[in-house]
Amino acid sequence: MIEKTLASQIPDPTVLLALEPQELAWIVLEYLKAQVSENKLGRESFIHTDTVQDYPRDSWDAILGALSEAWSWLEREILIAHRPREREGWVFITRRGASLRTRNEFETFLKAKLLPKEFLHRVIADKAWPLFIRGEYDTAVFQSFKEVEVSVRTASGYPPTDIGVPLMRKAFNVQTGPLSDRAAPEGERQALSDLFAGAVGSYKNPSSHRHIALDPPEAAEMIMLASHLLKIVDSRLRAPKDRQ
Repeated sequence: MIEKTLASQIPDPTVLLALEPQELAWIVLEYLKAQVSENKLGRESFIHTDTVQDYPRDSWDAILGALSEAWSWLEREILIAHRPREREGWVFITRRGASLRTRNEFETFLKAKLLPKEFLHRVIADKAWPLFIRGEYDTAVFQSFKEVEVSVRTASGYPPTDIGVPLMRKAFNVQTGPLSDRAAPEGERQALSDLFAGAVGSYKNPSSHRHIALDPPEAAEMIMLASHLLKIVDSRLRAPKDRQ
């Protein structure tokens, strides 16, 4: 059981106030879990001077504001919810909240929110999403665009020697590319060729030659782009022959 004071977890108020709401939310959730047996899961009883009395008095208002933000975040993510048949402000820890037993599980939850698995192309969900969740961001991005390359090559019927940007230009060539949409205006066909070539050149090629420092949101955006490109390839395979 953790200590039942916030100050025992974060003694320095400046450290606490530097945390984002979602970072502080884990501390609050742990604190609330420790209070379950005492039936003290109420917003008013938590966001109260009794909770922060171990901190310097001149920091109380700021800390209470930060705790209120963290509480609201927990409610928004349905980690806590209003207790049925109780007055407003009393909550319980939800099934989702109870399932997050360790800080690592909580951090995995945060990462998954950046890159919802259900929105991804099935190949990205299988191959890249687990890497992202483990924090291997550059590898996840490389794997995502590798899958784009493999998918384009397979869909086009090209040999393994066709790779990278030249492969994209060949597959989406506005006149001869097997994945170019003949029914689309030429400018749009060229734009799609540029999109695939630019994405692979910008995000796959650098990752294959060196380590790239990526933060989670940036990596998530790149992976979502790769997922979108794979869905375009799938749509081209389903297109009528006269559009290919």
